[in-house]
Amino acid sequence: MDLIQMDKRLDSTEQVVEEIMRIHRSLPPRPGIDEVEAAKGLIDNVEKEDQACLEAIAKQRRSSEVPVELFMVLQEMKKGYVQFRTKEQKREALKLLDLESIHALFDDFIQRASNCIASPSSTGSVSSRPPLAPATTTTAVRSDSQSSLNFSEKAPVRSKDLVSRDDSFVTKSKPSLYSDGFAAPRKPPQILDSTLTAGKFAGNDGEKLSLIKLASLIEVSAKKATPEINLQNKLTDQVEWLPDSLGKLSSLTSLDLSENHIVVLPNTIGGLSSLIKLDLHSNRIGQLPESIGELLNLVYLNLGSNQLSSLPSAFSRLVRLEELDLSCNNLPILPESIGSLVSLKKLDVETNDIEEIPYSIGGCSSLKELRADYNKLKALPEAIGKITTLEILSVRYNNIRQLPTTMSSLANLKELDVSFNELESVPESLCFATTLVKLNIGNNFADMISLPRSIGNLEMLEELDISNNQIRVLPDSFKMLTKLRVLRAQENPLQVPPRDIAEKGPQAVVQYMNDLVETRNAKSLMVKPKKSWVQMCFFSKSNKRKQSSMEIV
Repeated sequence: MDLIQMDKRLDSTEQVVEEIMRIHRSLPPRPGIDEVEAAKGLIDNVEKEDQACLEAIAKQRRSSEVPVELFMVLQEMKKGYVQFRTKEQKREALKLLDLESIHALFDDFIQRASNCIASPSSTGSVSSRPPLAPATTTTAVRSDSQSSLNFSEKAPVRSKDLVSRDDSFVTKSKPSLYSDGFAAPRKPPQILDSTLTAGKFAGNDGEKLSLIKLASLIEVSAKKATPEINLQNKLTDQVEWLPDSLGKLSSLTSLDLSENHIVVLPNTIGGLSSLIKLDLHSNRIGQLPESIGELLNLVYLNLGSNQLSSLPSAFSRLVRLEELDLSCNNLPILPESIGSLVSLKKLDVETNDIEEIPYSIGGCSSLKELRADYNKLKALPEAIGKITTLEILSVRYNNIRQLPTTMSSLANLKELDVSFNELESVPESLCFATTLVKLNIGNNFADMISLPRSIGNLEMLEELDISNNQIRVLPDSFKMLTKLRVLRAQENPLQVPPRDIAEKGPQAVVQYMNDLVETRNAKSLMVKPKKSWVQMCFFSKSNKRKQSSMEIV
């Protein structure tokens, strides 16, 4: 009420005009056209989402064991919560539209005031004033022309002295209305570069985007054909879904929405036809829309740390995908369609509930790195041997009892980690994977009692972990591991080599095994001549007896 100053005496036209200007300037900044469009689209989205939720609630069926009244209470509570959430999500958009409406209303008032002052029939001291040019539009951004009203007998003020709505730029000149169309200027665009971030859009690096600000950012980005948007940890906790307008970002190549609270993705995400990189890790997404299969240019996709329990069948269409992170989800299986990802180079499915890797994995003919730690695997498919490009294979913390013999075909394998499983043995065929640099078969506890005899074939091996097993004797070929620089053999009942030798390091063990084999060979060479001399004596005596018998005859 102080702003309007109901009891203030206004004795002149100048005072009335100044009061009109003061009230107009007191309004918050006028929202941009993009923000208004975003608000309208957001309200439509929210109402659609609201209707879908209410329909889903209505379709729920009561179990015969649940009392009718109790079930009805639950239904009504769900409906009430949906309606409350809808109001919360629409509140900011409605507030923005109300602000736009009041600005439009005030534009009309300013126009009427201008007409009243500029009219020849106006009363008072202004009758001799020259009329002003009429407003061109109520939404145009004002220019610094000299067509503003000026009630001084002096010449019109220069553009630098014009009164603006921002008090920080107000000068103490005579009262005047806005220079051309008498409408408050809309906010200028706040995003000037090609990479959008929440901080730049909100004007404050510490401020997070609400749903309406996100919708506004999308509208601006679509019109600017922005190639990259980074919203990592930049959305408020209330933003659980994304506006349908997301599909307008057809020029976007990189989108980072990680570390937020997103629950669902819109079907329109398929409209991001230029998208190469999509990062959604650390959200609460439970299901992917089929339209994600329309992202045909996608190369990098991170869905780690969500709540996924399945993958859509359209996933198989992402044939250009090179990196896929599905770690820390609730996946019980990998779909057979995973084998269609022929460009895939890195696949991370660790920390899920996967019991089996499909045979179709052999179709991932470009795969270099496969991580499936912390799952429920009992075996690896024989098809793993078809992935001749594989360089890193890690399956720690599973229930694997044996490795497939086809691993001998992995001609590029450099790292293999099968620790913390139930391995009973390592197949001799693995020793044909002679490119191995790191091998971890530790912590298989009571199951593993020996190493393959031909382990010495792995002459490139630099790191070997056999800790926490039941290995007593290292094979003779161990002496050939001359590049070994890390050996973890603790918690084994080692007899050959002795524990004190093992504690001296890998090369001490290699040297010990080399000396042991040479000593053994030398002893065997010394024993063989003695046996030959005895045999020669025996044969010579036999021959002499035969000759004597012949002479007697």
